[in-house]
Amino acid sequence: MIKKFKVSILPISAILISALHLSIAFAKNSPSKYLFDIKTVEIDSSVAAPVIKSAYDSLQLDMMGLSKEAFIYAKEGFDKLIDEGKLLNDQIITIVDFSKPSKEKRLFIIDLKNYTILYNTLVAHGSNTGREWATNFSNNNSSHQSSPGFYITLDTYQGKNGYSLKLEGLEKGINDNALERGIVIHGANYVSKAMANSQGFIGRSWGCPAVPAELTTGIINTIKSGSCLFIYHPSYIAKSKILS
Repeated sequence: MIKKFKVSILPISAILISALHLSIAFAKNSPSKYLFDIKTVEIDSSVAAPVIKSAYDSLQLDMMGLSKEAFIYAKEGFDKLIDEGKLLNDQIITIVDFSKPSKEKRLFIIDLKNYTILYNTLVAHGSNTGREWATNFSNNNSSHQSSPGFYITLDTYQGKNGYSLKLEGLEKGINDNALERGIVIHGANYVSKAMANSQGFIGRSWGCPAVPAELTTGIINTIKSGSCLFIYHPSYIAKSKILS
Protein backbone atom coordinates (compact mmCIF):
# COMPACT_ATOMS: atom_id res chain seq x y z
CA MET A 1 0.00 0.00 0.00
CA ILE A 2 2.76 2.42 0.87
CA LYS A 3 4.57 1.70 -2.38
CA LYS A 4 1.46 2.43 -4.40
CA PHE A 5 0.99 5.84 -2.66
CA LYS A 6 4.56 6.88 -3.33
CA VAL A 7 4.30 5.96 -6.96
CA SER A 8 1.00 7.73 -7.45
CA ILE A 9 2.14 11.01 -5.82
CA LEU A 10 5.31 11.42 -7.89
CA PRO A 11 3.60 12.54 -11.12
CA ILE A 12 1.56 15.10 -9.19
CA SER A 13 4.67 16.49 -7.50
CA ALA A 14 6.43 16.73 -10.83
CA ILE A 15 3.52 18.66 -12.31
CA LEU A 16 3.45 21.08 -9.37
CA ILE A 17 7.22 21.66 -9.48
CA SER A 18 7.10 22.24 -13.26
CA ALA A 19 4.26 24.72 -12.89
CA LEU A 20 6.17 26.56 -10.15
CA HIS A 21 9.29 26.80 -12.34
CA LEU A 22 7.25 28.09 -15.27
CA SER A 23 5.59 30.81 -13.17
CA ILE A 24 8.98 31.95 -11.83
CA ALA A 25 10.46 32.00 -15.32
CA PHE A 26 7.47 33.98 -16.65
CA ALA A 27 7.78 36.50 -13.79
CA LYS A 28 11.45 37.06 -14.60
CA ASN A 29 10.83 37.60 -18.29
CA SER A 30 7.61 39.64 -17.98
CA PRO A 31 7.92 42.76 -15.82
CA SER A 32 4.90 43.58 -13.73
CA LYS A 33 2.90 46.82 -14.14
CA TYR A 34 4.49 48.16 -10.97
CA LEU A 35 8.01 47.65 -12.30
CA PHE A 36 7.07 49.16 -15.67
CA ASP A 37 5.62 52.27 -14.02
CA ILE A 38 8.74 52.81 -11.95
CA LYS A 39 10.95 52.38 -14.98
CA THR A 40 8.88 54.91 -16.94
CA VAL A 41 9.11 57.47 -14.15
CA GLU A 42 12.83 56.97 -13.90
CA ILE A 43 13.28 57.59 -17.63
CA ASP A 44 11.12 60.70 -17.59
CA SER A 45 12.82 62.20 -14.57
CA SER A 46 16.26 61.65 -16.04
CA VAL A 47 15.47 63.90 -19.01
CA ALA A 48 15.76 67.53 -17.94
CA ALA A 49 12.96 69.74 -19.27
CA PRO A 50 14.25 72.67 -21.32
CA VAL A 51 14.08 76.04 -19.59
CA ILE A 52 12.05 78.34 -21.82
CA LYS A 53 12.64 82.01 -21.09
CA SER A 54 10.02 84.63 -21.80
CA ALA A 55 10.69 87.48 -24.19
CA TYR A 56 11.03 89.72 -21.12
CA ASP A 57 13.94 87.67 -19.76
CA SER A 58 15.54 86.85 -23.09
CA LEU A 59 15.57 90.48 -24.23
CA GLN A 60 16.62 91.72 -20.77
CA LEU A 61 13.80 94.24 -20.83
CA ASP A 62 14.31 94.89 -17.13
CA MET A 63 17.74 96.29 -17.95
CA MET A 64 16.12 98.55 -20.55
CA GLY A 65 13.67 99.91 -17.99
CA LEU A 66 10.40 98.22 -18.94
CA SER A 67 8.58 97.19 -15.80
CA LYS A 68 7.79 93.48 -15.59
CA GLU A 69 4.21 94.29 -14.62
CA ALA A 70 3.76 96.31 -17.81
CA PHE A 71 5.04 93.44 -19.93
CA ILE A 72 2.96 90.78 -18.17
CA TYR A 73 -0.26 92.77 -18.55
CA ALA A 74 0.58 93.66 -22.14
CA LYS A 75 1.17 90.01 -23.05
CA GLU A 76 -1.99 88.89 -21.27
CA GLY A 77 -4.14 91.35 -23.20
CA PHE A 78 -2.26 90.65 -26.45
CA ASP A 79 -2.97 86.91 -26.18
CA LYS A 80 -6.63 87.57 -25.42
CA LEU A 81 -7.01 89.83 -28.46
CA ILE A 82 -5.41 87.17 -30.65
CA ASP A 83 -7.81 84.53 -29.30
CA GLU A 84 -10.73 86.84 -30.10
CA GLY A 85 -9.43 87.38 -33.64
CA LYS A 86 -9.07 91.13 -33.23
CA LEU A 87 -5.45 91.47 -34.33
CA LEU A 88 -4.28 91.23 -37.93
CA ASN A 89 -0.67 91.28 -36.76
CA ASP A 90 0.05 88.66 -34.09
CA GLN A 91 3.79 89.27 -34.10
CA ILE A 92 4.36 92.89 -33.08
CA ILE A 93 3.38 94.50 -29.78
CA THR A 94 3.92 98.13 -28.78
CA ILE A 95 4.13 98.94 -25.07
CA VAL A 96 4.12 102.46 -23.64
CA ASP A 97 5.14 102.35 -19.98
CA PHE A 98 3.68 105.43 -18.30
CA SER A 99 5.00 104.28 -14.93
CA LYS A 100 8.28 105.83 -16.13
CA PRO A 101 9.05 109.58 -16.42
CA SER A 102 8.90 111.20 -19.85
CA LYS A 103 12.64 111.87 -19.92
CA GLU A 104 13.25 108.10 -20.16
CA LYS A 105 12.73 105.84 -23.15
CA ARG A 106 9.37 104.31 -22.34
CA LEU A 107 8.11 103.14 -25.74
CA PHE A 108 9.00 99.55 -26.65
CA ILE A 109 8.14 97.90 -29.95
CA ILE A 110 8.82 94.17 -29.70
CA ASP A 111 8.76 91.36 -32.23
CA LEU A 112 7.54 88.52 -30.02
CA LYS A 113 8.13 85.79 -32.60
CA ASN A 114 11.72 86.69 -33.38
CA TYR A 115 12.57 87.95 -29.87
CA THR A 116 13.73 91.33 -31.16
CA ILE A 117 13.38 94.88 -29.86
CA LEU A 118 12.54 96.94 -32.92
CA TYR A 119 12.33 100.35 -31.23
CA ASN A 120 12.96 101.74 -27.76
CA THR A 121 12.51 105.47 -27.60
CA LEU A 122 10.82 108.48 -26.02
CA VAL A 123 7.07 109.03 -26.17
CA ALA A 124 4.92 111.94 -25.02
CA HIS A 125 1.85 112.06 -22.84
CA GLY A 126 -0.93 114.66 -22.77
CA SER A 127 -0.32 118.19 -21.52
CA ASN A 128 -2.95 117.78 -18.79
CA THR A 129 -1.76 114.31 -17.87
CA GLY A 130 1.26 115.63 -16.00
CA ARG A 131 4.61 117.26 -16.52
CA GLU A 132 7.44 114.77 -15.99
CA TRP A 133 5.16 111.95 -14.86
CA ALA A 134 1.84 110.77 -16.31
CA THR A 135 -0.65 110.90 -13.46
CA ASN A 136 -4.05 112.05 -14.84
CA PHE A 137 -5.99 110.28 -17.58
CA SER A 138 -9.19 110.92 -19.46
CA ASN A 139 -11.33 109.57 -22.28
CA ASN A 140 -13.06 112.91 -22.84
CA ASN A 141 -12.84 115.26 -25.80
CA SER A 142 -10.65 118.34 -25.34
CA SER A 143 -9.24 116.98 -22.08
CA HIS A 144 -5.69 117.01 -23.50
CA GLN A 145 -5.05 113.95 -21.39
CA SER A 146 -3.73 110.54 -22.33
CA SER A 147 -5.85 107.38 -22.17
CA PRO A 148 -4.31 104.09 -21.00
CA GLY A 149 -5.24 100.59 -22.13
CA PHE A 150 -5.31 98.48 -25.27
CA TYR A 151 -5.56 99.83 -28.81
CA ILE A 152 -5.49 98.41 -32.33
CA THR A 153 -3.51 100.33 -34.92
CA LEU A 154 -5.47 101.29 -38.04
CA ASP A 155 -4.54 103.09 -41.25
CA THR A 156 -2.19 106.00 -41.87
CA TYR A 157 -2.84 109.52 -43.16
CA GLN A 158 -1.18 112.86 -43.69
CA GLY A 159 -2.41 115.42 -41.16
CA LYS A 160 -1.40 118.63 -39.47
CA ASN A 161 1.32 116.70 -37.66
CA GLY A 162 2.52 114.99 -40.83
CA TYR A 163 2.52 111.23 -41.29
CA SER A 164 0.20 109.82 -38.61
CA LEU A 165 -1.40 106.55 -37.52
CA LYS A 166 -5.00 106.21 -36.34
CA LEU A 167 -5.74 104.25 -33.19
CA GLU A 168 -8.87 102.40 -32.11
CA GLY A 169 -9.35 102.26 -28.35
CA LEU A 170 -10.76 98.91 -27.21
CA GLU A 171 -11.77 99.70 -23.64
CA LYS A 172 -15.17 101.25 -23.03
CA GLY A 173 -15.03 104.30 -20.81
CA ILE A 174 -11.22 104.24 -20.77
CA ASN A 175 -10.01 104.88 -24.32
CA ASP A 176 -12.88 104.08 -26.70
CA ASN A 177 -13.19 107.76 -27.72
CA ALA A 178 -9.71 107.73 -29.26
CA LEU A 179 -10.88 107.98 -32.87
CA GLU A 180 -13.35 110.75 -32.08
CA ARG A 181 -10.71 112.64 -30.09
CA GLY A 182 -8.11 112.27 -32.84
CA ILE A 183 -5.70 110.33 -30.62
CA VAL A 184 -3.03 109.14 -33.06
CA ILE A 185 0.64 108.34 -33.26
CA HIS A 186 2.56 111.17 -34.90
CA GLY A 187 5.99 112.71 -34.79
CA ALA A 188 6.92 115.82 -32.83
CA ASN A 189 10.08 117.87 -32.45
CA TYR A 190 9.34 118.34 -28.75
CA VAL A 191 9.90 114.61 -28.19
CA SER A 192 13.67 114.76 -28.02
CA LYS A 193 16.55 113.81 -25.79
CA ALA A 194 17.87 117.35 -25.98
CA MET A 195 14.68 118.70 -24.42
CA ALA A 196 14.69 115.97 -21.79
CA ASN A 197 18.28 116.84 -20.85
CA SER A 198 17.64 120.59 -20.73
CA GLN A 199 14.48 120.66 -18.62
CA GLY A 200 14.11 117.16 -17.16
CA PHE A 201 11.05 116.21 -19.23
CA ILE A 202 9.98 116.24 -22.86
CA GLY A 203 7.21 118.26 -24.46
CA ARG A 204 3.61 117.15 -24.19
CA SER A 205 0.84 116.51 -26.68
CA TRP A 206 -2.94 116.93 -26.63
CA GLY A 207 -3.23 113.31 -25.56
CA CYS A 208 -1.43 111.56 -28.43
CA PRO A 209 1.50 109.19 -27.86
CA ALA A 210 3.79 111.37 -29.97
CA VAL A 211 7.22 110.01 -30.92
CA PRO A 212 10.52 111.56 -32.09
CA ALA A 213 10.07 113.18 -35.52
CA GLU A 214 13.03 111.37 -37.06
CA LEU A 215 11.60 107.96 -36.11
CA THR A 216 7.99 108.57 -37.09
CA THR A 217 7.94 106.88 -40.50
CA GLY A 218 9.79 103.79 -39.34
CA ILE A 219 7.66 103.35 -36.22
CA ILE A 220 4.34 103.86 -38.00
CA ASN A 221 5.21 101.55 -40.88
CA THR A 222 6.27 98.86 -38.41
CA ILE A 223 3.08 98.82 -36.32
CA LYS A 224 0.31 99.98 -38.69
CA SER A 225 -2.62 97.88 -39.90
CA GLY A 226 -3.84 95.78 -37.02
CA SER A 227 -1.14 95.43 -34.37
CA CYS A 228 -1.56 95.86 -30.63
CA LEU A 229 -0.64 99.01 -28.70
CA PHE A 230 -0.77 98.92 -24.91
CA ILE A 231 -0.42 102.05 -22.79
CA TYR A 232 0.35 101.00 -19.23
CA HIS A 233 -0.15 102.77 -15.93
CA PRO A 234 -0.68 101.01 -12.58
CA SER A 235 -3.83 103.01 -11.78
CA TYR A 236 -5.63 101.68 -14.85
CA ILE A 237 -5.28 97.91 -14.31
CA ALA A 238 -8.24 97.43 -11.93
CA LYS A 239 -10.57 99.21 -14.40
CA SER A 240 -9.69 97.11 -17.45
CA LYS A 241 -12.25 94.57 -18.64
CA ILE A 242 -9.69 93.05 -21.01
CA LEU A 243 -7.45 92.22 -18.05
CA SER A 244 -10.26 91.27 -15.68
